[in-house]
Amino acid sequence: MTIRLPGADGALRTYEPRTEPLAVTPGTPFTSRTVFSAAHVVADPFADVSPDSPAAVDWDATLAFRRHLWSHGLGVAEAMDTAQRGMGLDWACAAELIRRSAAEAKAVGGRIACGVGTDQIASGSLAEVRAAYEEQLAVVEESGAQAILMASRALAAAASGPEDYLEVYGHLLRQATEPVVLHWLGPMFDPALEGYWGSSDLDTATDTFLEVIAAHPDKVDGIKVSLLDARREIDIRRRLPQGVRCYTGDDFNYPELIAGDEQGFSHALLGIFDPLGPLAAQAVRVLDTGDVPGFRALLDPTVGLSRHLFQTPTRFYKTGVVFLAWLAGHQEHFTMVGGLQSARSLPHFATAYELADGLGLFPDPKLAEERMKTLLSVYGVNQ
Repeated sequence: MTIRLPGADGALRTYEPRTEPLAVTPGTPFTSRTVFSAAHVVADPFADVSPDSPAAVDWDATLAFRRHLWSHGLGVAEAMDTAQRGMGLDWACAAELIRRSAAEAKAVGGRIACGVGTDQIASGSLAEVRAAYEEQLAVVEESGAQAILMASRALAAAASGPEDYLEVYGHLLRQATEPVVLHWLGPMFDPALEGYWGSSDLDTATDTFLEVIAAHPDKVDGIKVSLLDARREIDIRRRLPQGVRCYTGDDFNYPELIAGDEQGFSHALLGIFDPLGPLAAQAVRVLDTGDVPGFRALLDPTVGLSRHLFQTPTRFYKTGVVFLAWLAGHQEHFTMVGGLQSARSLPHFATAYELADGLGLFPDPKLAEERMKTLLSVYGVNQ
């Protein structure tokens, strides 16, 4: 069987899908790395909503996908930007997602950490930003999940310099009941976060970020760095206080960062581990045995797909993540919160399909092929 796929130049090419998926099975818990997958939400395709309406979520399918990730030993990073925080998922829906997922994690014994932000306000004073963070932190802590303090658009707008970040984060860390993860999300993921930590100079911003951590090392479990800059992450990692982990959020360079070097390594909290979940889990179990070349042999070939999904504009990577979940059979439709399924082009989808199929990511390659042909027909490409 073959399928005709459009290229970036508009011409159709013939592709022969693979017939068997990569053989992966659930296994033992990881021993060498802590690994979270930032999971997407499944929209309700039958809800009569517009892109401006509150999100309509298919809760059964959303929680089923989390059980899929937990079954392979991955932790779930809930209500992060992969779940469309700030891009269709409002705080009311995010709060419900946190409560439902935390309860499900407790029921099945899965690990979960949840995003704490300020997206219930569009803007405000520093006091209002702090109060918004506090409200969300309370919801996460009451759910029993670990908290991830996410970067805040409202704080980026309200802060006049590094001292404001030191004050707000210091206040939150002092009142957190358990150690949290701090998340530095770069402007390639959200342009509103330009100049976070009080400066557009990354060296200066890094110093402020590390100053926050150094002042409260007992309240910081780790940091998630999403700057798509491997060298900077390694530099930050080497400057962390003893016991504070680095969770890579670099969807371009994750194999080398997780493998590490003679001076340390990164754990992982990645959006790309949504579609790569089973394969990523298998790779980490190989790494648990000390087999770094075997780990790299499994994970290095996935980087091409990840770089494709996260290409500029990077913030729309979520569209490719949900597209692959549909092709893989984790949901019955390709509909997204806020209508974001329209955020990537048909040639982009075609390349994503080809790369994912080549990796053996689809449990049922025939189903993936049929669904890809269905999408192509909607765009007028007949086979």
